[in-house]
Amino acid sequence: MTIGVGGSSQEEALGRLSNMLNGVEPISLAEYTARIEKAQRRMAQLGLDAMFLSAGANLEYFTGVRWNPSERMVGAILPAKGALEYLAPAFEEGTIRDFMVVEGPVNGWQEHESPYRLLLDCLRRMGIKPNTSLRPCIGLCPSLPFFMFDGLRLLNTGYAFTDASAVTSHCRQRKSTAEIALMQRAKNLTLEVHKAAASILQEGISTTEVVQFIEKAHRVVGASGSTFCIVLFGQASAFPHGVKYPQTLKRGDMVLIDTGCRVHSYLSDITRSYVFGEPNEHQRAIWNFEKEAQLAAFAAAQLGARCEEVDEAARSSLEACGLGPGYQLPGLPHRTGHGIGLEIHEGPYLVRGDQTPLDVGMCFSNEPMICVPGEFGVRLEDHFYMTEGGPRWFTQPSHSIDDPFGLDA
Repeated sequence: MTIGVGGSSQEEALGRLSNMLNGVEPISLAEYTARIEKAQRRMAQLGLDAMFLSAGANLEYFTGVRWNPSERMVGAILPAKGALEYLAPAFEEGTIRDFMVVEGPVNGWQEHESPYRLLLDCLRRMGIKPNTSLRPCIGLCPSLPFFMFDGLRLLNTGYAFTDASAVTSHCRQRKSTAEIALMQRAKNLTLEVHKAAASILQEGISTTEVVQFIEKAHRVVGASGSTFCIVLFGQASAFPHGVKYPQTLKRGDMVLIDTGCRVHSYLSDITRSYVFGEPNEHQRAIWNFEKEAQLAAFAAAQLGARCEEVDEAARSSLEACGLGPGYQLPGLPHRTGHGIGLEIHEGPYLVRGDQTPLDVGMCFSNEPMICVPGEFGVRLEDHFYMTEGGPRWFTQPSHSIDDPFGLDA
């Protein structure tokens, strides 16, 4: 029997867990202030007069306001010089103030009024005025819905609009020590939840039951629950993001569990694959190929290397084992990895065509999944971050198919 898989009741597994959030600190006001200053320096370099940060990860990154996007425009106006101001429905002003870490005036619009007109009026009042010789350049948040951009464009007020991702991505891609510490804690939580989930597996348990257990376990270790959870057994594990029907566990099934949580908005995302029972030789070979590809990607992730080179290293490893080539199956059907931070998937990406050089502070998943259609899939997903000395794991890769959590190492 695979070490660490099965043998515990749900009550016993939950009883071994405890809150793991002691000593965790959220992002400070000083860091938010430094982020704004960095963004303003970047805006000046790029010739942007102001930037609108829309509800979502970019607004939270620069202001601390965590706000889910909706049909109502909510955000912050950040000028290249001077203090930022917020824009929101008038009835939400109190809630906006409750969430904000970086303080600023809130410009409110009533339900029958145009938030687009209000945004442009605010720009003029802040001294960013169109004139006949020069059109001020306003960076718009890359996550701003098209209908909101269209509402601004149709007013035809003399402003030039551009994508602000050259500022937002530039700042967010390189994580600070505080951000990395929050992600480290989130990943620590999720890895313990993975161990607990493996311990409750028994023949006949359903994927639905395991998902529900993982939600409870994340709460016990201190998170608000799972941000997402994929549990797959047997043939379903060959589908990277799952199937629509639940499965029940049988001996000899490959088990794939992919889940994560938040700690002060920063995310974890870890996948473990192992066999319930004893792996056959084919399962063992594919699992080992997966681990070799993950390690090849990690070895290629050196400062200055292009993101696509990491993907190429994983694929070369798999092709040397007779898998692929390219995206062909059996093999790796998707990119090797993604950036992570306030969003589960954010740039840059470890994929062919992404020529972003790896730099200190960048954080990535490393998950060159192998899919064998009609049989099973294996995904080993851990994350690493770039340091002055090269890549460093947040969590140590799975030990072996017989001892996935290194309990007997």
